[in-house]
Amino acid sequence: EVQLVESGGGLVQPGGSLRLSCAASGFTFDDYAIGWFRQAPGKGREGISCISSRDGSTYIDSVKGRFTISSDNGKSAVYLQMNSLKPEDTAVYYCASSTRDRPAIAWMYDAWGQGTQVTVSS
Repeated sequence: EVQLVESGGGLVQPGGSLRLSCAASGFTFDDYAIGWFRQAPGKGREGISCISSRDGSTYIDSVKGRFTISSDNGKSAVYLQMNSLKPEDTAVYYCASSTRDRPAIAWMYDAWGQGTQVTVSS
């Protein structure tokens, strides 16, 4: 059974940093792309970054230069280092897995974690 578990969310002041973790199990980690999504209250789920052995990493423009995605294949884990956080980054953050090449949108992903809340506020 594919399982994804996010952790690392919390409350942080504007300009602060958080590191999210996504622990994966139940599948061959190297064969999958792992994406990070977020969903703010009243908004749709937004893909923000993705990483895979085949295609490297991608980011949406609003997080480029502030967020860094990385993976540890030995631990079957993906991380999202978030720096210079802004109030508009407040959302529930999800990781998800996909077998597709360059999965850019939510329907391309097959399994999801339960999410972790990130709140950026003073």
